[in-house]
Amino acid sequence: MEPRLTAGPRLAEARNHVAGRWCGAASGRSRDNRNPGDLAETVSRSADSAAADALAAVAAARAALAAWRSLGPVRRGEVVLRAARLVAERRAEFAAAITREQGKLPHEALGEVDRTVALLEFTAGEGRRLGGATLPADDPRTLALTRRDPIGVVALITPWNFPLAIPAWKVAPALLSGCTAVLKPSPLTPLTATLLVDCFVEAGAGHGVLNLVHGGREVGEALVDHPDVAGVSFTGSVEVGRAIHVAGAPRFLRTQLEMGGKNAALVLADADLDRAADAIVAGAFGQAGQRCSATSRVVVDRAVHDALVRRLAARAEALRVGPGTDPDARLGPVVSAERLHACLEGVRRATADGATVVTGGGRLTEGLPDGYFMAPTVLDLVRPDSHVAQEEIFGPVLSVITCDGPEDGLRIVNGVRYGMAAAVFTRDTSLALDALDRIDVGMLHVNRPGVGAYPHMPHIGAKESQYGPAECSPQVWDFYTELRSACISY
Repeated sequence: MEPRLTAGPRLAEARNHVAGRWCGAASGRSRDNRNPGDLAETVSRSADSAAADALAAVAAARAALAAWRSLGPVRRGEVVLRAARLVAERRAEFAAAITREQGKLPHEALGEVDRTVALLEFTAGEGRRLGGATLPADDPRTLALTRRDPIGVVALITPWNFPLAIPAWKVAPALLSGCTAVLKPSPLTPLTATLLVDCFVEAGAGHGVLNLVHGGREVGEALVDHPDVAGVSFTGSVEVGRAIHVAGAPRFLRTQLEMGGKNAALVLADADLDRAADAIVAGAFGQAGQRCSATSRVVVDRAVHDALVRRLAARAEALRVGPGTDPDARLGPVVSAERLHACLEGVRRATADGATVVTGGGRLTEGLPDGYFMAPTVLDLVRPDSHVAQEEIFGPVLSVITCDGPEDGLRIVNGVRYGMAAAVFTRDTSLALDALDRIDVGMLHVNRPGVGAYPHMPHIGAKESQYGPAECSPQVWDFYTELRSACISY
C-alpha cells in the first residue's frame, strides 16, 4: 500500500489518481504552487496533465461503472459516510492545506472542513432514500413505478475558492447515485483535492470509481468532448460554463453549471444598521470576498446611507489583514496575482466612473509577507450601471449604491445578469416577504449575511448564475440520475 498523502510543512506531491493508481502526468510535466499569503513558500508540486491523462481517466471510470452501479445506493452511501469520517479525522490537515494553498485564514479553513463533513453526512444518508415512487395503474393487476438510474461517467470541474467543499459536494452525490467520476480541480488548489480523493479511495471508491486529473484547460476540454462522459458538473465563470454547455450541446451532454454572482444587500430605511453592517462586512470580506455568494453590492435607502457607510468603513478599517500564520488576521490574501489585478482594476474603473474610495482601494505590503493582499475596500457613489456594479470582481471590494425607497431598491438589486444570492435588511415583515417574492436570486436571506445556505439546502442561482439542477440537496439527483418508469402486469 502506498503511504498516505499528507499536507505537512514540506513540499507535497499532488499526483493524479487513475484506475486505482497514484501517478504523475503521462508527459512527466509538473507545476509548482505557491502560498498566496507568502510567495516564498512552495506548497505543492502537482501533475500538469494533458488530454491523454483525461482520456485514461475516462476509460478507467467507464470500466468501473457496471460494478459500482451494481453495488446499490445503500452500500455506496456507506462509502460516502466512511469518507466523511476520514475527512473529519484529518480536519487539521485539510485546514492547513486550504490555508497554505488557497490563503483562507485558519478559522475559515476549519469552517470549510466542517461544512464538508456535514455535506458528506447528508449525502450518505440519501443512500436509503434514493428511489422512485409507486403510482396508480390504469389496468388491474398491474404495478406502476418509477426508479432512478445513474447517467454514467461524469466529469467534475471545480474551482479554487472552496477547494474542499465544492469537490466534495460533487463527488459524493456522483458516487452515491452510481455514477463513476473524473475530478478535475483548479490548478491553483491541487493539494486539497488530492487529500479528498485519498479519503474516498481509502473509504472504498478506488479502482477507477473516482479518478483525479490535475491540469488546466486542455484537461477540461478533453473531458467535455469525450463521448463516454454523460454529464459535466462545473463551478466557475459564466464564460467557461457557457462554453462547456455549447461544446456539449451537439451530443446532448448533460450539464450542471454554477457560475458567477453579483450579490446585493438591500438595506431599507427601517433596518437595524449595526446588525446590517456586521452582516454585510461578514458577507463582503469573509474569505477575502472570494465566494460566489459574497456580498459585493450594498443598495441602501438614501435616508440611512450616510449612517450605514460610516459603519461599513469603520468595520472594514478594523479588519486586520494578514496571512494564515497571523492569529490576529481577519482578512487573508486573494488567491493569485490575477485576482489581485482584477480587484485593483475594478477600483480603477469604478473611480473613473465617478465612484469614491471610502476606505482601502489598494494592495497592502507594509509589515506583510510577499503575498496577494488587497485592502478591504468600500466604494461609494457607485452608479448602478457601472462596471463595478455589474460585473464580478471576486475580491474584498464592496460597492455602495443609493436608492430611493423599496421599489427603487428592488429594481437596482435585480438590474444585473446574475442571480446567485441576496440579503434584505428591514424590521418590516411585509417588506421582507415582498422581497422574497420579487428578488430574482437562488438564495435569499433576511437580516443575516447573504452567503450560501445550510448543507442540506439547495445551493442554487438564478439567471446567468445557474444552469441545471441545484447542488447540496435532494434536487441534485435530477442531474446525476435519469428517471425511468416501469409497468408490471401479474
